[in-house]
Amino acid sequence: MTVTADLIEAVGTAIDVIGVAVIVVGAVSVSAVFLYRLLRGHPVAEVYRTYRQGLGRAILLGLEFLVAGDIIRTVAVSPTFQSVGVLAGIVLIRTFLSFSLEAELENRWPWQPRGAAPSAQSGQR
Repeated sequence: MTVTADLIEAVGTAIDVIGVAVIVVGAVSVSAVFLYRLLRGHPVAEVYRTYRQGLGRAILLGLEFLVAGDIIRTVAVSPTFQSVGVLAGIVLIRTFLSFSLEAELENRWPWQPRGAAPSAQSGQR
């Protein structure tokens, strides 16, 4: 590998490390807040909902960094058809995970306006 390729590989790896750190630090911090609020006597349903939202946001942000690291390494270092195909699969899976987490966090589908929760019956009048 050339110096440029080594540098780009190092940058991609650094971004991956940042993504993992964001997930770990986010999970630890929202868990600490969860335990603190639970021990202080806050309503369990509210504390749990806040915990899930905070954990989901940490995972989403970490996934964004991980995808960025994969893209940098694949496109800049080894742009073969096989590596781009693997990248496409990784991005597809992570996009689905992000979409699912976002829908759960917001309690609405992305095409619904904010504040509109998905109804149990779509044909409601």
